[in-house]
Formats: sequence, C-alpha cells, structure tokens
Amino acid sequence: MSAASGDNHGDAAGPTQSPSATTRTLTVRGSRIDSRELFAAEREIIIAHGEDSYRLRLTSQNKLILTK
Repeated sequence: MSAASGDNHGDAAGPTQSPSATTRTLTVRGSRIDSRELFAAEREIIIAHGEDSYRLRLTSQNKLILTK
C-alpha cells in the first residue's frame, strides 16, 4: 500500500502544481511509515489535521518534535 502526498489536481494535460509543490510516494506497512521516508528531502513537514496544521520537525539529535 502507498500514500501519495502533494497536489494531484489539474486538467487533462496533467496535474498543475506551484513551483514549490512536489509529489512523492510513501510506503505504508499496516499503520507504520518509516520516518526516513518522511524526512528524505526536508527536516520539517506540515501535517494537516482537520482545520489545524502541525509541524513535525527532525532535530539535529535525531529526535522528533510535533508542535501546533
């Protein structure tokens, strides 16, 4: 099973994306995602949860910090 992140909306010619938008595929095994896949390109990701956004950061000491 895999989950895609990014903007997949577009016309028949293909998806339209802003210059900073990217699409990538993450491997999900059961309910587990390897953090190395989440942080492959960046040290911080934004998680949308309902109306709220959370920041998940990878520290220099390889710890995770989640903030609202």
